[in-house]
Amino acid sequence: MKKAVIIFILIAFVPAFLYADMRPMETIKIPIDEGMKILTDPKYKDPSLKKVQREKIWDVVRKVFDFTELGGRTLATNWKNFSPDQRKEFTEVFSEILGNAYLDKIQGAYKDEKVEYVGKEMITDSKAIVKTKIVRKKGEILVDYSMKLKDNSWKVYDVQAEGISLVQNYRSQFNEILVKESPDDLIKRLHKKLEEQQKTDKK
Repeated sequence: MKKAVIIFILIAFVPAFLYADMRPMETIKIPIDEGMKILTDPKYKDPSLKKVQREKIWDVVRKVFDFTELGGRTLATNWKNFSPDQRKEFTEVFSEILGNAYLDKIQGAYKDEKVEYVGKEMITDSKAIVKTKIVRKKGEILVDYSMKLKDNSWKVYDVQAEGISLVQNYRSQFNEILVKESPDDLIKRLHKKLEEQQKTDKK
């Protein structure tokens, strides 16, 4: 108890700029560790509990991502052509698609990988990159999380795996579509993609 009180006092009196420097790593480590705990929990080996496991992991992931920021960066200059309602709908359906793709991958391909936290790079007082690596039997995968301080909370707005940016990858795809089609057309495409994912999940 005394130790906890001392830690609290130290944190309370840490200058704001130092606290901001510490938080990105802590913010990403907590949900990743929690997600890994759920993923490796023996009780979820029961196929009937896979959906429950999936929902619990998604709840963890959703808390640390700023999907509005991610969506805006993905659309880049096209974001201004979306109305507030279109931005909201785009963000919601796009986040669901990303979540399904992520969960499909980790639930289906997990092979006792471990996550190590390599370090962090403070870009500005409100932007940081947290560097991690996934350790596998056949090698390592470098994964960087780009984070932004928003409303006193660090949130992920991009992920780079082996140098490939999630935002840039989707940006090129969406830009190609939006050259010829409207925001509503893109949103319809995303809804169709989401429906296809959901049908696959039910099989």
